[in-house]
Amino acid sequence: MIGARVAVFRGVGLGFGLEDRELPEPGSGEALVRIEIATICGSDLHSIRGRREVPVPSVLGHEAVGRVVAVGTGRDPSWVGRRVTWTLADSCGRCPACARWDLPQKCESLFKYGHAPIDSGSGLNGCYASHILLRAGTRLVEVPDGLAAAIVAPVNCALATMVAAVAALPPPDELAVIQGAGLLGLYGTVLLRQAGWKRVLVVDRNPERLSRVPDFGGEPVLSGCGPADPAIRADVVIEAAGDPTAVPEAIRWLRPGGHYELVGLVHPDSQMDLTAETVIRKCLTLHGTHNYGSRHLEQAVRFLDEHREGYPWGSLISPPVPLGSLDEAMAQATTGRWCRVSVSPGLSSCHPVAGSTRRGDGSV
Repeated sequence: MIGARVAVFRGVGLGFGLEDRELPEPGSGEALVRIEIATICGSDLHSIRGRREVPVPSVLGHEAVGRVVAVGTGRDPSWVGRRVTWTLADSCGRCPACARWDLPQKCESLFKYGHAPIDSGSGLNGCYASHILLRAGTRLVEVPDGLAAAIVAPVNCALATMVAAVAALPPPDELAVIQGAGLLGLYGTVLLRQAGWKRVLVVDRNPERLSRVPDFGGEPVLSGCGPADPAIRADVVIEAAGDPTAVPEAIRWLRPGGHYELVGLVHPDSQMDLTAETVIRKCLTLHGTHNYGSRHLEQAVRFLDEHREGYPWGSLISPPVPLGSLDEAMAQATTGRWCRVSVSPGLSSCHPVAGSTRRGDGSV
């Protein structure tokens, strides 16, 4: 019985096409989720432009919030009906990365939602769809009903990643600098200020993006007009711009013994102009953060819930665009007007899976 709709990415320059698919019965440990809202991450823009390689055809999208409508044996049936987000990667829990190194996002058998071919499993493996089938090693995190879906959706990518990045920093001190005033940078600003950093400078070349920074506790700095005064030295710099030309500037800003956290340069065009001598002589620490562990996602949801009233989160997200207009939504996302463009499946009703016994109200 047809019950799900997916927006299939055909390839660079070919856009998206809608397809109807059967809703699967969840297998052992799996959970079927009806997606409420998804948001467009910058990595998806890299994918549609060909800057980042993805298999095609595929269902992109990894930032979303939804409700569990069915679970398989081995997954607690009390999840049915609950509003959730989930880790963007599925991990085995047994390999060295999972069990010894505390890096489940580097699992030897890692599966990432929104990054897989459509013929991998059920095909419901990306968030630009009405439903997604979550695998057994995917951590579910309950989302409070009072949080708007569009605000929550980016938590399982941008906010959780910045929670992990900030956790890798030294204790709070005088001055932190963030390169990039996108969603990563704004999340990082709030996290740093709430952690106890006295000042957070946010550097960007786009004045419109910088205009949002004071609302989130930071000091905006137009790129090229950064902290050049010799008396100003950053204790830490977080790279959240995705631009390798920003690296030399960050190294100049860091005080001796400073910490440079790399987050945004997750694409092939990321070669850095940096000598080992510079790092050694300045006694710097360079650290990379890619994705996150499940505890970071749990902390991210809790953080957003605790600070839901303190910041204008809703101003960062666009009004929802229907799933059938995903090409239009992507075009809107490239303008940079919003930190995230939201996408709604836009289905008024869905169909139950025949024979399901672990379901909420019988509807999907």
